[in-house]
Amino acid sequence: MASGILGTASLTVASTNTVIYSVPTSKTAVVTVSVLNRDTTNYTNIDLAISSTGAISNTNYIEYQASLIPTGVLERSGIVLEAGKKIIVGSSGGKTTVTVWGYEE
Repeated sequence: MASGILGTASLTVASTNTVIYSVPTSKTAVVTVSVLNRDTTNYTNIDLAISSTGAISNTNYIEYQASLIPTGVLERSGIVLEAGKKIIVGSSGGKTTVTVWGYEE
């Protein structure tokens, strides 16, 4: 069983979706996702999705174009994922940090 930080990324390319964490085969996971806008002057829009393939369709979003103020944080907790599911995040800005933590069982 793994616990603690399960995935992290610094999103430096605007409008590019990035897989932050994938649940390993034969595991389930309960996670929290934290998205930080490191920009001190500009808002950024965040997309947060769960997908089996790494591609995003309209039914995969749990946040869509959520506006984060400068130095703001978006946090989603209690996300239960089955084997093979992926946490995917996109940002309109180039100064975004994403952390996924929790446990796998």
